[in-house]
Amino acid sequence: MEYRKLRVIISGGGTGGHIFPAVSIAKKLKEVNPDTEILFVGAEGKMEMEKVPAEGFEIVGLPIVGLQRQLNIKNIINDVQVPARFLGSIRRARKIIKEFKPEIAVGVGGYASAPLLMAATRMKLPALIQEQNGFAGLTNKMLANKVQSICVAYEGMERFFPADKIVMSGNPIRPSMHPYTEEERLEGLRFYGFTPGKRHILIVGGSLGSGTLNNAMKAWIEAGCPGGDDVEVLWQCGRYYKQGVDAFMEGRDLPHIKHSDFIGRMDLAYAMADVIITRSGASSVSEICATAKAAVFVPSPNVAEDHQTHNAMALVRKDAALLVRDAEAAEKLLPTALELVHDPERIATLERNAAAMALPDAAQTIVDEIYKLLDR
Repeated sequence: MEYRKLRVIISGGGTGGHIFPAVSIAKKLKEVNPDTEILFVGAEGKMEMEKVPAEGFEIVGLPIVGLQRQLNIKNIINDVQVPARFLGSIRRARKIIKEFKPEIAVGVGGYASAPLLMAATRMKLPALIQEQNGFAGLTNKMLANKVQSICVAYEGMERFFPADKIVMSGNPIRPSMHPYTEEERLEGLRFYGFTPGKRHILIVGGSLGSGTLNNAMKAWIEAGCPGGDDVEVLWQCGRYYKQGVDAFMEGRDLPHIKHSDFIGRMDLAYAMADVIITRSGASSVSEICATAKAAVFVPSPNVAEDHQTHNAMALVRKDAALLVRDAEAAEKLLPTALELVHDPERIATLERNAAAMALPDAAQTIVDEIYKLLDR
C-alpha cells in the first residue's frame, strides 16, 4: 500500500481510554508518512487538552459537556446546558473542518467526538470510528449509520453496528507491551527490588487509583497477609489515594509490599508479574492479551453501560482471565489472586488463552483502513 500524505482530523477524549488510542493512531499515521497533517478535536477543559499537546500534536476544543447521570444540583445545571452546548459544538466543528480541510475524520468515542463526526458526515467527509469496548458507547452507536467504517476490538459487535462496516482491529496499545522474555522478567525484578525465587503480583488501579483495589489490599494487610509468605506485591495505589495509603502503611514492616502512586516503567512491572490485578478498561484488557499475562479483573461499576464487565467477560468466557465483582473484592480479591499465583498450570492456561486473543497491530490495521476508505 502506498501511504501518501494526508490531512486527518481526530476527535474524542474525556478519559485516557479514549485519548491513548487516538494518539496511537496519530503516531502510526505519522510513522507511515511523516508529512501527514493531523488536528485533534477534544472537549474544552478535559484531559485531552493537556495530554495531546504533550504528545506533540495540535488540538482545538469544543464547548461540549456530557450528560451526568447522578442527580445533584451541580449535575442538573450541567445537564440543562447540554443541548445548547451540543449545537454550539456542531457549529464550531463545521468551522474547524472548513479551515483545516481534512480528507477524513476519525472518531475514537466519548462525547467530544459526536459533534465533530456529525458535522463531518453532514459535510460528506469520509469517516471512521473506533470502538474500544465490548459494549458500544452511546456516541459510537449514534454515529454508526453515518460513517463508512467501524474498527472494533471484540467479537459480536454486530449487536451494535452494521456488520458490513465492522473491521476487527483491536485496540492500539503501548509499543512496550509485548510477551516478555525471562531476561526482561529478571530485569523487572531487579528494577523494583524483588526476589527472583518468589511469586509476584502487580495490582494497578490506574493513574488516579481505585478505592476498591486499595481497600482489598488494606483488608489483606490488616489480616496479616494470609497466604502471602512467598509473595511480593507491587501496588500502584494512584495519585488520589496516595496520602491515605501512605498513612496506612506508615510503621508497618512489610518489605514484600512496595506501593507508589504511579508506576513509570509499566513495561517492567508487567514483565516481572506472575499475576496482574486490574480494572478492565479497554486498554488494560488489550494489554493483558498483548503481554500474555494472567489477570484477575475487577470491573468498575461506575462506567456507562457496565462496559468493563463486558470487556472482562470476553476473556473470562475463553478461560483467558478471572473476574471478581467489585462488591466482593474486599473479601475475595486477594484470596483469588493468591490461589492463582500459586498455581503455575492455571497461570499457563490463562496466559496461553489471553495470547490467542491479542491483536497487537491495531494501530496499523486502523491506519490501513483509513487509506482504504480514501482509495475507494
